[in-house]
Amino acid sequence: MHRNHRAAALAATVLAGALLAAGCSSSSGGKQSEDNSADGASAGKASTPRMTIAMITHAEPGDTFWDIVRKGAQAAAVKDNIKLVYSADPSAAAQANLVQNAIDQKVDGIALTAAKPDAMKAVVAKAEKAGIPVTGFNSGLDDWKKLGMLEYFGQDENIAGQAFGERLNTLGAKHALCVVQSQGQVALESRCAGLTKGFTGKTDKIYVTGTDMPSVKSTITAKLQQDSSIDQVVTLGAPFALTAVQSVKDAGSKAKVATFDLNKDLVAAVQNGSVEFAVDQQPYLQGYLAVDALWLYKNNGNASGGGTAPVLTGPAFITKDNADSVAAFAAKGTR
Repeated sequence: MHRNHRAAALAATVLAGALLAAGCSSSSGGKQSEDNSADGASAGKASTPRMTIAMITHAEPGDTFWDIVRKGAQAAAVKDNIKLVYSADPSAAAQANLVQNAIDQKVDGIALTAAKPDAMKAVVAKAEKAGIPVTGFNSGLDDWKKLGMLEYFGQDENIAGQAFGERLNTLGAKHALCVVQSQGQVALESRCAGLTKGFTGKTDKIYVTGTDMPSVKSTITAKLQQDSSIDQVVTLGAPFALTAVQSVKDAGSKAKVATFDLNKDLVAAVQNGSVEFAVDQQPYLQGYLAVDALWLYKNNGNASGGGTAPVLTGPAFITKDNADSVAAFAAKGTR
């Protein structure tokens, strides 16, 4: 989704009681986790004092993307002797309440996503006033400095969208349908905006309810039946791409499907050709760096990018030609 910039920064996190009572997680049933096991992805363990880090995202239940984020965060937590507590809520107001809970618990650091930055402004300011550093990741690239965050880890979604559109040009697509699973989320809107800018054909956009997959399927199917000129479906998450494949079949359409983001099943779909390609923003890396950065700041005063530039984790294109190289990692849930 843009040029390759890398940085290694790690952090750790934990909330206690109040956080455990609020929020939900991704596809693991809405429970929060203090399990710092990380599938052997960490190296050694810091001897520094135990820290508590709160990771708070806008994840919707059932979206496997956030399981990958959490595994990266847990790997950093194990390495850095951090107690990590994860919580999530797709409602911006509820997410802000989770951040406030973390502040009230006097955690050592907070890693959060700013899908709707305006909702995070006041509570991030409260964290700063309380002396709690905040790292941003995944969503909020254009706003993290204005919000007063220490660092940001993610991809430039608009540039990623442009690269996506340019790839569609080379594949000969003429009419794309961009499927947005959550209206108003800045990262998703930026992807579609970038796609429209980079793609020389026509781009339509539809909104679906990402938490209701049968509705997602029927909405895409209806749109394809309504307009047979659509030859490319663009989804903004792996589960939606897999559903779109079924919609194309149900509609009797000849449209191709390509997507942002990965999971194990999506990599298999790229390998077998049912999905053309995927753009990987490396969510494991985002979770890992957002947590590790807090540890580095606490113990050595470091700030990746000097605290003025984001650390970019994507875009990387996964195609049939290179999918085998990431399949093993995807199978264990880290890509």
